[in-house]
Amino acid sequence: MPKEQANWSPYDNNGGTCVAIAGADYCVIAADTRMSTGYSILTRDYSKICKLADKSVMASSGFQADVKALQKVLASRHLIYQHQHNKQMSCPAMAQLLSNTLYYKRFFPYYAFNVLGGLDSEGKGCVFTYDAVGSYERVGYSAQGSGATLITPFLDNQLKSPSPLLLPAKDAVTPLSETEAIDLVKTCFSSATERDIYTGDKVEIVVLNADGIRREYEELRRD
Repeated sequence: MPKEQANWSPYDNNGGTCVAIAGADYCVIAADTRMSTGYSILTRDYSKICKLADKSVMASSGFQADVKALQKVLASRHLIYQHQHNKQMSCPAMAQLLSNTLYYKRFFPYYAFNVLGGLDSEGKGCVFTYDAVGSYERVGYSAQGSGATLITPFLDNQLKSPSPLLLPAKDAVTPLSETEAIDLVKTCFSSATERDIYTGDKVEIVVLNADGIRREYEELRRD
């Protein structure tokens, strides 16, 4: 008797692209709102951005069921932290928590590719980029998801930060103003949408600064 469903996988890739840019006193995190599987669009209005704390926001692409499970775990861990310490987690602390949470599941990983953005204790923008099993790095900018291979070379060209091997170490923040960073993100997405079928419909842009969090939207191609 032949095997049925021999190629079944517990994972799917729902596509989508996430970008984050850290500035001197702000952080911009953006993601498109299309969720797909194969050649089908499941929804054109799905937010891939999740607020984890007042100064920490995470954008995730990959398998959105795993992303949702990961967000629930982080929310419950953060609630426990708040009860124990009577304060919210800082962005670098949340970055470490996310790394530990992903690494804990390394033998059956969350199929989620995350970028975490926010403000550190000094009010500087910070971006942390991850692989699926928790390896992470603080960077000035990052892209994850199906359009990352298209967007990363463009960001490298526009924002290339100094090598971390150079001493004295330089800050991993970009020299752009907040408005310039938002415009750059919009350019990234409109160009990636032309070449990546899993990126499109709308880009959701979240801006963190000393005044708090605000959201912007920009329409993209819908085909």
